[in-house]
Amino acid sequence: MFSFIFGNKKSKLVAVHFNKEKQKELNKVLGFNIKNKELYLKSFTHRSYLELFPELEKSNERLEFLGDSVLNMSVAKYLFEANKYKDEGFLTKARAYLVNRDNLFNSSQRIGLSNFLLLNKKYLVNSKEGMKTVLADATEALIAAIYLDKGEEITDKFIYQYVIAPYVNTDFVKADNNYKGQLLELAHANKIGHPHYKVIEEKGPEHKKEFTVEVYIGDKFYATGTGGNKKNAEQEASKVALEILHNQ
Repeated sequence: MFSFIFGNKKSKLVAVHFNKEKQKELNKVLGFNIKNKELYLKSFTHRSYLELFPELEKSNERLEFLGDSVLNMSVAKYLFEANKYKDEGFLTKARAYLVNRDNLFNSSQRIGLSNFLLLNKKYLVNSKEGMKTVLADATEALIAAIYLDKGEEITDKFIYQYVIAPYVNTDFVKADNNYKGQLLELAHANKIGHPHYKVIEEKGPEHKKEFTVEVYIGDKFYATGTGGNKKNAEQEASKVALEILHNQ
């Protein structure tokens, strides 16, 4: 009986503050249909809104707390996989760059989060910097709602689309695919000699060549790589050599 009354109350609150039109709009933005509507309502509720509608009881601050951790974990996983030969210092700086307030505010703009935010309008006259913080925090709360409603995989996709992808080509975030350069740096740092490459096979018609290259450091053979041209084959060989050196 009490659960029915409580559930009915929550449904009414959703209907008033997060109506079906807003739900459809959010589904379109997110690219999936939300299930737990109360979660998303809470994620959009700034504490100032409770001054107007105390029956909502709770703001998005608890969800913001969870969303911050989910966001950091998701970004850390991406950076760890995309930058296999970067050290902890680079990964830490890149994560901090991606999850800072300004970038989360930019993410909120891409999402159109201000269209969903529930805020006491008297706070709209505050500084732009204040609104940046409100929207950045709401982005984290929304991430938590998605995580609780849809799980880790969909949340990671959302974070990649709105938080990571716009910055993947920046110096702070982009994966370093210059394996020849990395191998040269590592070889010099370890004082084991200078990498050099030898083409051992070239096959296929002129329009579809395949090269096989060996990489040596000093006199020692390390790895073989193949590619559609010498440069790509050398990069592939360097990548394998890096893995060997890092595992020694």
